[in-house]
Amino acid sequence: METATRVLIYEDNPDLRISLSQLLGGTPGLELAGALGNCQQVETDIPRLKPDVVLMDIDMPGLNGIEGLKRIKAKSPGVSVVMLTVFEDNDRVFQAVCAGADGYLLKKTPPAKLLDAINEVKAGGAPMTPAIARQVLRLFPKPVAPRQQEDSPANLSAREQEILGLLVEGYSYKMIAHDRGISLDTVRSHIKKIYEKLHVRSMTEAVSKALRQGLT
Repeated sequence: METATRVLIYEDNPDLRISLSQLLGGTPGLELAGALGNCQQVETDIPRLKPDVVLMDIDMPGLNGIEGLKRIKAKSPGVSVVMLTVFEDNDRVFQAVCAGADGYLLKKTPPAKLLDAINEVKAGGAPMTPAIARQVLRLFPKPVAPRQQEDSPANLSAREQEILGLLVEGYSYKMIAHDRGISLDTVRSHIKKIYEKLHVRSMTEAVSKALRQGLT
């Protein structure tokens, strides 16, 4: 039997914290690890509550979510952290991406899409709402050097470059599978190889490197 994905919520709005808790607690395959109003004790919360995925609010009293994210990644890099926020501004997105966020969603994201995002990040994806994906693209300057016509600098195959390009455009794993007429497992296999060739561990790192080096 497959182990349930444990999700920890950091959210200072009590109403939203309760509604998220009820949503996660009532969803098969997910288990609520905890729901806390601040992340001031994040370094002890993580080993105590053992989450697989953290939903992290950005604006919280005492210690903000970006600092909480940094502390999680420093001590427990295997824990996936999805920023859940009302903010779309460039500075916050950039800070979160640079700090290693595995996804970035707006609080107005519909419940069904939020649940999809949790499953996606657990599978190695980097869920972002379209508005956030566009913001991320704007953070990186377009490469000025002409792209090589042969193999890419990272020796990506033509198919891997294709898939990396779709990731850069904000496509989810399911969208890539549908767009290219291949299975979800095939998409995951390609993305695993892309990670290995780019020497990255997350979708945000892969997208960042692709944009910086003009790999797509």
